[in-house]
Amino acid sequence: MTFDPGLFVAIAEIAGVFVGFAALISVTGRDEVAAAQLAQVRAVVTIGLVVIVAALVPVGLERYGLGSATLWRVSSAVFLVLVWVVVALSLRRRENRSLVRAQARSSPALAGVFWGVLEVAIQVPLLLAVVGVLPDLAQAFYTTALVVHLFEAAFVLGQFVYARISPPTPAGPNPEDAGGTERRGHAEG
Repeated sequence: MTFDPGLFVAIAEIAGVFVGFAALISVTGRDEVAAAQLAQVRAVVTIGLVVIVAALVPVGLERYGLGSATLWRVSSAVFLVLVWVVVALSLRRRENRSLVRAQARSSPALAGVFWGVLEVAIQVPLLLAVVGVLPDLAQAFYTTALVVHLFEAAFVLGQFVYARISPPTPAGPNPEDAGGTERRGHAEG
């Protein structure tokens, strides 16, 4: 498989649109957004930033003339560490842990999709590339993780939009608004 830097730059550009859109939402509607929804907006920004960095890592490393196996192993390791650091930093915050638990209770299906489908589809291919399983597929593993991570940002943004257009419940804010995604929502804040 031939390395196509243009594909990775295009993915970074798409992620940049998500970051910009989420940042615009946070600036223009901050007073009208519930705390859980604000966490979703922050999550979209954080996920998008990780995608931008991860998309550009192999583009930059490729300029050093690394062999294909080394390029994808190192890029995958960097991407995987980014994901793990963001998860760890976010879940260190008590409010994020509370929102994750509340969302898992109120909407186990959404939590299952986020943590059991999307996160697995991001991390398993990266682990396979780092370990060197099927080295001919390392670039495909990396691309898969990158695209799924971008989809994860769309998933969180979709939850935010849906929560904003849904009628309010009489019992107060919907814990489902957290979407199980705030693990990245406060990582930088």
